Amino acid sequence: MPQLRAKKSLGQNFLRSSEVIEKIITASDIFPQDIVVEIGPGEGVLTIALLNCGARVIAIEKDSRCIPLLTDRFADAIADEHLILIEGDVLDAKITKELFSILEMVPSYKVVANIPYYITGMLFRFFLEEHRQPSLLTFLVQKEVAEQIVSKTHKETILSLSIKAFGDPHYGGKVGKECFEPMPKVDSAILTVKNIGNQKLAGQDVDKFFRVIKAGFQAKRKMLLGNLATGLKREKSTIAEAFAELGIDEKVRGEDLSIDAWIQLVKKLAKK
Repeated sequence: MPQLRAKKSLGQNFLRSSEVIEKIITASDIFPQDIVVEIGPGEGVLTIALLNCGARVIAIEKDSRCIPLLTDRFADAIADEHLILIEGDVLDAKITKELFSILEMVPSYKVVANIPYYITGMLFRFFLEEHRQPSLLTFLVQKEVAEQIVSKTHKETILSLSIKAFGDPHYGGKVGKECFEPMPKVDSAILTVKNIGNQKLAGQDVDKFFRVIKAGFQAKRKMLLGNLATGLKREKSTIAEAFAELGIDEKVRGEDLSIDAWIQLVKKLAKK
């Protein structure tokens, strides 16, 4: 297995803590022969740990400056097909097609990534809503975002509801900003989504479900009843009737409803 060698930073926030790497591996339940999609391997620190677990890795790296380093460092793993290295953006249609053509040949896969904060929501939707779902997904995300998603006391958001509609989020622990080089301004956290599937939304049109969710959040300070009436172009009285039948307070905001309550509400509105 290739050994990690010190390299000059390529301008990204690279994870340097072996303890955190171990926590990510543990949170991701990595076993020999698992197929793991790693988004943004950077210098390959997490890649080494995944390969050492016996996983087969598909690593997708957007930064072209990292490719020669990764190709050299993992020459043996690439040669024996334990590692497939793809250069490009996973959200690019060409790269997406290449990735899922490979995944067609495997029964299941997991996703592990240390990703820039600004694409967190896009990648969750990409893997949970838009394409064949992984069996498990682990991201390093901004600490406050992870806490909000898993907490039972925080307000819900479109992102937290989108994740909970397809799986069960788990908080894997804080990752201090000092664990990265160069050091970012905020702390991160490990967020794992388990039990991924479509069971919770079975029988529902997924696009329509999220259309209702987005309508409910279109004006954050307004009550859910008004948001839904405006966003869905429905009579307030019809929506109020659904609220009453489900025992939902007419003054509630979208952020106050749990995923289960949202699912029941969308089903009820579809019948009216």
